[in-house]
Amino acid sequence: MSDMTRNVTDGPDAADQDRPELRKALRDIVDSGLIGITLRVHDERGEWVGSAGVSKLGEPAEPSVDGHVRIGSNTKTFTATLVLQLVAEGSIGLDTPVADYLPEFGLDQRITVRMLLQHTSGVFNFTGEYYPDGTVVPGIPATTAGKEWVGNRFATYQPEELVRLALSKPARFEPGADWSYSNTNYVLARLVIERVSGRPVAEEMQRLILGPLGLSGTEAPTTGTEIAEPHAHGYYRYEEAGEVKTVDVTSQNPSWISSGGDMVSTTRDLHTFISALVSGKLLPAHLLAEMCTPRPTPAPGMGYGLGVFVQDTGDGGTVITHNGGAAGHAALMYSTPDGSTTLTAALNYADDADLSAALAFQQATQRLVDEVFVGRSTGPGPAGRPSQGA
Repeated sequence: MSDMTRNVTDGPDAADQDRPELRKALRDIVDSGLIGITLRVHDERGEWVGSAGVSKLGEPAEPSVDGHVRIGSNTKTFTATLVLQLVAEGSIGLDTPVADYLPEFGLDQRITVRMLLQHTSGVFNFTGEYYPDGTVVPGIPATTAGKEWVGNRFATYQPEELVRLALSKPARFEPGADWSYSNTNYVLARLVIERVSGRPVAEEMQRLILGPLGLSGTEAPTTGTEIAEPHAHGYYRYEEAGEVKTVDVTSQNPSWISSGGDMVSTTRDLHTFISALVSGKLLPAHLLAEMCTPRPTPAPGMGYGLGVFVQDTGDGGTVITHNGGAAGHAALMYSTPDGSTTLTAALNYADDADLSAALAFQQATQRLVDEVFVGRSTGPGPAGRPSQGA
């Protein structure tokens, strides 16, 4: 294992900026079973970036602190912001039935755009539903665990195909009656964006978010299989005929997850995005307030707004966050409500059917949140512990 840290703030207090607690946290996280991690922190002490572990198995180089990563469900925060920007422009009504925009699917008229962004529509999750009693209802073939996922990772799925599969399954609950995380909600949100704008979601993302913020390291690839250099490598591990095989799955067609988690970004761009979002640079105040007003989730004390989790740091402070994983890659994105402190991170690891990296991932997020946010005033919020933000 190697590790590298870089203090970006110079001056008389540079020694204090070394942040040994963060360097140790990164080393401990890699020791817990992840392959590599890069971290970027902005707070009153300046900007701090560091990395630990390796970028690619079998090679000594650590992950680049400016590397690209598949950000998984952080995509949902970008998509929700885009929807709300179109609400601000008058193109979308937050409480308008989704069926008014997408009549071809025969959606329940009670399902509104707000319910999509808040995960309260009840629509089946096309990547599979997991029920409290242990029942699992599988989704599309691309998300079948094990060797099947590896073999299907270059297949192209149209957003409409994912939605129709989801709608062929029973709804999880009546619209608005409960909360359940569903990737289908955000594919529908994407289709609403494209219907009202007349443009592909990537073009609207560029027009309203990526271009204005100068996010040159961020893209919505749709079906593009490659990631720009530099990037760390993600892996998938499975067993075949008694032999464990580990496959590099950095290249994959993200259409299997669509706007539920297909975007690529960097820790620098994620910092710029989340700090701009919470400080009101992307949305009018009333829509930002709507976005950050949480509905309780099954996790104790956890709330979900419109594309963001709102959660307590454990000491009474609040963070606005969304994290995400995408088969060997993961990204973390946290901010205080005023944007004064942010934490963004990129992780690479070996995924598998048993999700054996999940515990290490959860522990990593908790460790970093504790190091960066606990003990500082971040405002009131619901009690609870941070979650992955799947």
